[in-house]
Amino acid sequence: MTLTKSILRVALATGLLLLIPLVAMQFTHEVNWTFSDFVFAAVMLFGTGLTYVLIARKWNNLTYKLAVGVGVVAGLMLMWANAAVGLVGSEDNPANLLYLGVLAVALIGAFAARFKPLGMSNAMFAASFTYVMVTAVALFIWTPTGAAAEPQVRLVNVLVANGAFAAIWAVSGWLFRRASTIGSNLNQRLA
Repeated sequence: MTLTKSILRVALATGLLLLIPLVAMQFTHEVNWTFSDFVFAAVMLFGTGLTYVLIARKWNNLTYKLAVGVGVVAGLMLMWANAAVGLVGSEDNPANLLYLGVLAVALIGAFAARFKPLGMSNAMFAASFTYVMVTAVALFIWTPTGAAAEPQVRLVNVLVANGAFAAIWAVSGWLFRRASTIGSNLNQRLA
């Protein structure tokens, strides 16, 4: 499939996914998206799909493509959850900004690895480790004071949710590691 067709498919999928809240808004008051919510969702969904298309086409390896999918979905979930409800306390908690470091580690690691499976594995494991460290810092070291303080944060809920998110990054790393051991693909595509 050509790159243009892949991008058109991503755009179509983005549009179809955005129809879900648009239709839901017609039937319930519990879904109340603003124009900016739709723009944010469109950028996030299209950006995630485009990232998958551009990276997954680097190798003709199903495990590699699956690893890319898990990694970009982990990034999407990180950004979406952080913007919607926050990962530590509410979305207004300034400690949530620390999670941008996880994305930075994943992206910088991916570019440094030139998207090769073994290097991508290391980048995803580093992102998982960074996720755990950011959660520890946000919960135990940098606790906001004053108006940003949130005494009602349930520690177990935060640890379980953030542990699950860190595990998704680790699964991506594991899949990239498997893709690297399956054998190097001599038919590597040049994008």
